[in-house]
Amino acid sequence: MTRRILIRATGVARPGQLAGLGKALATSGARLLDINQSVTFGILSLEALVGLAQESDLEGALAATGETLGLDIQAIQVSAEDYQRWSVQASQPRLILTLLAPHLPAGILAEVGALTAEHGLTVELIHRLSGREPLDGGVPEHGACVECWLRGEEVDLDALREKALALGAMHGVDIALQEDSIWRRHRRLVCFDMDSTLIQAEVIDELARRHGVGDEVAAVTERSMRGELDFRQSFRERMARLKGLDESVLAEIAASLPLMDGLERLMYHLKRLGYRTAILSGGFTYFARHLQERLGFDEVHANELIIENGKLTGEVREPILDAERKAELLREIAAREGLAMEQTIAVGDGANDLKMLAAAGLGIAFRAKPLVRAQARQSISTLGLDAVLYLIGYRQSDLEEPGQ
Repeated sequence: MTRRILIRATGVARPGQLAGLGKALATSGARLLDINQSVTFGILSLEALVGLAQESDLEGALAATGETLGLDIQAIQVSAEDYQRWSVQASQPRLILTLLAPHLPAGILAEVGALTAEHGLTVELIHRLSGREPLDGGVPEHGACVECWLRGEEVDLDALREKALALGAMHGVDIALQEDSIWRRHRRLVCFDMDSTLIQAEVIDELARRHGVGDEVAAVTERSMRGELDFRQSFRERMARLKGLDESVLAEIAASLPLMDGLERLMYHLKRLGYRTAILSGGFTYFARHLQERLGFDEVHANELIIENGKLTGEVREPILDAERKAELLREIAAREGLAMEQTIAVGDGANDLKMLAAAGLGIAFRAKPLVRAQARQSISTLGLDAVLYLIGYRQSDLEEPGQ
């Protein structure tokens, strides 16, 4: 009858330890069933599950090997019941929980551990995606990010996300939850809203301010972003107030658009990694094309201002790019590029982005209003736009080029 033995080895990591342990297992006639190894701060932790169909002094061989290799090695008998339980757990769906913040407070681990336990989830693996914190205690260059792999039976994901959102708000930490799948590291298309997502401004508010109607237009914009007004109605109302604005103002605003934190780094890596990028904006093509020229977006879809005799008419060309049209464009681009919807990412901040976020394989509310954060599947509020790379699953070390 096959014995199943869990081997646990710990100690200071050095070359040759895996080879020595493997030789001891082979000599004892053991069959490898599973293995996991990591090195943290120079300390090796290795666990291997082996099957042994013949009698042998495996424990004695491991003790001698451990002494030679400088490892503390334990051999633990695994019952048939424990092995069956492990097999069932390994076949359960996996969730990815990502913690993002400028700094991660230690207390968040206890809170996350309690939350996942409440929903019957086991923490299978925890690893850091961000770089190491500076020795002087300053803020890490690209924030702190830890990824946790969770397993468990079917869970009410909406209820778990709601509790995670509230927990994150208490600690100043973004907690993202997504189902693991083959698509998670194979996204290929990223579509962005523009105003307050790619840039730190609402362009229509800037135009209104220059035209002397800033307060009244900003009030309408705010109500629209909160989802209190129909987008088309509020858009026409705001546009009407811009009638007569001089065309020269557009160039002045475009030249001084403040980019969102992390945008340039995000675009650099998305282009380097072969992603297709698009702007899907309820704003204006004039400014979206400016960003396209500056940062290299592959395509732009926005509203076209109508200008006559050097002045804005207060209207845009139909059709108006609203929430429904954003979602349609996302699907159309994916189909044209031969991509599954699971391979798409959408990023936005307003109620006008919710349908696009829901349609995408990975929908991310970025520094969004509470209503939008609550309805979106993922949200980022504590870091820059380049934190999207963490949610795709990239480590900072993955993105560093030789010499950096």
